[in-house]
Amino acid sequence: MADARKRLADNVQGSLFVDSTCINCDTCRQLAPRSFVEKGDYSVVYRQPDGPGERLQAYQALLACPVGSIGDTRIDRGHVRAAKASFPIPIDGPVFYLGFNSAKSFGGSSYFVAHPQGNWMIDSPRYLAPLVRFIEQHGGLRYLFLTHEDDVAEADRYARRFGATRIIHRADLATQPGAEWVIDGVEPVAASPDVLIIPTPGHTPGSMALLHSQRYLFSGDHLWWDREARAFRTPRVYVWSAKAIRRSTAALLEHCFTWVLPGHGERVHLSAREMRKELQRAVRGLQLTAARAGQ
Repeated sequence: MADARKRLADNVQGSLFVDSTCINCDTCRQLAPRSFVEKGDYSVVYRQPDGPGERLQAYQALLACPVGSIGDTRIDRGHVRAAKASFPIPIDGPVFYLGFNSAKSFGGSSYFVAHPQGNWMIDSPRYLAPLVRFIEQHGGLRYLFLTHEDDVAEADRYARRFGATRIIHRADLATQPGAEWVIDGVEPVAASPDVLIIPTPGHTPGSMALLHSQRYLFSGDHLWWDREARAFRTPRVYVWSAKAIRRSTAALLEHCFTWVLPGHGERVHLSAREMRKELQRAVRGLQLTAARAGQ
């Protein structure tokens, strides 16, 4: 729980607040956009939640925060229980957002996909009993896909518990040296008839995306939706290769999907036509930026 003595000055008045331990991972802004906003290097409360729906979202953010930076001076245990019970949150069809983001992944989001041939986890949340029970109730875990070296968190514990196969690229293997399935090169790899592994080097040399059913693209830290600009963004800091990011983003145009589900940043659902249009716009922007820089 956050420390009221460290409450950030930019929080609006009221019981809900963010303290100075915030790492600006965007988790709270994704879950409760009507309460939290980015302010400089932090998230802050710009509007106190109004009504049970917004209160639930705010408490979901409180629980999902990887570093416990969100607090409430009038904590409501009933809302805490309701928020805890709401995880994992259904996104669409077989896809769930697991919540309980891990500080070991700098607050990166992780997902669960129910699949008749064996369930998938994309990146890892904290290892917690409620999530373990949820996975048990849904038939266990067959694959644990790791988009890149930064977001492995508790992957080894989940893999041991469920006998799951961890998938990671060789270039990022150092963080999971015991991974059972190691991807090489930059060519897509079919994991099953409806699941495609797509290497997307750039943020790290071993970054990868996962495409499920030509509908859901789990993009890790390679691609996300900017809620304010209403456009796609790619990493600009902590970049292994800007040139590789341009190539990897352009290569995504070869695939069809209508959801982008990132580790950081906003999830977005668009028609296939709009998705392609926005991705083309992102590629043109990257190329223009490179041309201006003489790269």
